[in-house]
Amino acid sequence: MTSKEFDSLKIEVIDRLHNKLSEHLYYHCPQHTERVLKAAVFIAKKEKIKGHDLLLIKLAALYHDYGFVNTYANHEEEGCRIAAEELKVMGFNSSDIQKICGMIMATKIPQQAHNILEQVVADADLEYLGTKDFDHISKKLYLELLYRNPELTIENWNKIQVDFMENHRYFTDYAKKNLEEKKREHSDKLKI
Repeated sequence: MTSKEFDSLKIEVIDRLHNKLSEHLYYHCPQHTERVLKAAVFIAKKEKIKGHDLLLIKLAALYHDYGFVNTYANHEEEGCRIAAEELKVMGFNSSDIQKICGMIMATKIPQQAHNILEQVVADADLEYLGTKDFDHISKKLYLELLYRNPELTIENWNKIQVDFMENHRYFTDYAKKNLEEKKREHSDKLKI
């Protein structure tokens, strides 16, 4: 797949997300997919990943939440199914598709990454936890969860976030060095 072909696929997939995702997915929206894709490419380059492996990372990031078009629960599995179906038609072999699905599944909470490619995509998916955008993005996630559970108070949400961040660990050297400390600061701030 050439760079131009990937760009064309990206436009098509993002367009489908805009048209097919529920309007109540305030966090798991097309902008999230674009952010994860950008973060995945950035982290991959910091980890010195290039060539075909970088393409596979980009494809996994592009499809990592695509399953939301059909289901909320187990959307990662659905995303793998759709990606496998579409990428096979585009000429990707079963080994590449298996790697892409491994990366998509590495984003499932609790994250489990078994190789550097899976680590990159998992870290990219939760990159915002260690950035200045944390407050804005976590509010989107709260609104999405609030729609699904109207009883969710902001106090309970903050406890959920603190518990999650205290148990979460980044995988890649880049994320450990550059995102972990800021994530800890956000967690500490929520405890006050």
